Amino acid sequence: MRFMLMMHAPRGTGDWNIDGWSQDDVKAHMDFMHALNRELKENGELVGAEGLTPPGQARVVRATTVGKPSVTDGPFAETKEFLAGYWIVRVDRPERAYEIAGRASAAPGPGGAPLNMPIEVRQVYDEPAM
Repeated sequence: MRFMLMMHAPRGTGDWNIDGWSQDDVKAHMDFMHALNRELKENGELVGAEGLTPPGQARVVRATTVGKPSVTDGPFAETKEFLAGYWIVRVDRPERAYEIAGRASAAPGPGGAPLNMPIEVRQVYDEPAM
């Protein structure tokens, strides 16, 4: 079973203020994320993981009838939170995905306090074998 774990950061403006954190706080946060990813990789559970740019840089693309795609600002103008990054993990049961998401949610923020950011967990759709 594959699951996508999506880390949502506060402030839909795209600024969750990580640029305002001390260098030590940013380092602690990144060290935590690298250690988590390394552990998941060693366990054979990590399929992929990436951080994402702020939503101000996101675009929504739609097909049009004239053959040229329509590109607009996005993704969600009214949201208070935005997708900051994701993991795709391969695990044997949903509860393991929830355990990993709980650990990721506790990544340290300013002063080392856990951020407790929401992590959305969704199973990746596997097309039925034909």
